Amino acid sequence: MVLDRVSFSVPQGLTTVIAGGSGQGKSVILKLILGLLRPDSGQVLVGEQDVTTMGYRALQELRMRFGVLFQGSALFDSLTVFENIALPLRERTGLSSEEIHNRVAATLDQLELTGHEEKFPAQLSGGMKKRVGLARALQLEPKIVLFDEPTTGLDPVMTKEIYELFAVTQKKMGYTAVIVSHDIPQIFSLADQIILLNKGELDVFADADQIPHSSKPFIREFARMVMGQQVP
Repeated sequence: MVLDRVSFSVPQGLTTVIAGGSGQGKSVILKLILGLLRPDSGQVLVGEQDVTTMGYRALQELRMRFGVLFQGSALFDSLTVFENIALPLRERTGLSSEEIHNRVAATLDQLELTGHEEKFPAQLSGGMKKRVGLARALQLEPKIVLFDEPTTGLDPVMTKEIYELFAVTQKKMGYTAVIVSHDIPQIFSLADQIILLNKGELDVFADADQIPHSSKPFIREFARMVMGQQVP
């Protein structure tokens, strides 16, 4: 059993970080939220809509409210940076070519990608790929953005830059962010809420300082071993 009768809520307009060891169900939670997987029981509510009971067409409509930044950025190798970012607008809107160009150009400028429009993913650094992936995820002005291990493969300096970029864009656009990450404790600097997963159970914390004070031995051990904190 991956998730055992877990229950939590994600505060609107804030950042929730989901952390835990490999194979604990972090990415499964994102797939459940998007309706890519269905739980054996229970509900997954986005607003007042239950993802678990939706048909395909309703799910597609709901997914329009989401942006997703995948672990490997998931850029299309055969498309340029501009074409990758413009893809959601061409697929999901009726905007004219000029409107699409203007919107993509504005995003390129916002994420410091101007001048890289005609490059292909193979010509980009890991950090640049993350920026392009984020730019694409934000094109439809989503209410919710899901990040799946967004700093995998980046060096510490680039990781810090990407975190700063996430914080700036989230504050400016006001979307609800859910970040799955193993980059502990650095990722906690972005969190308004932290969810720790372990063996099918989860615990929710308002901030990282609460973690060492948990009554559960494995969480206290987590704080000592992974976070390097003194446990009272």
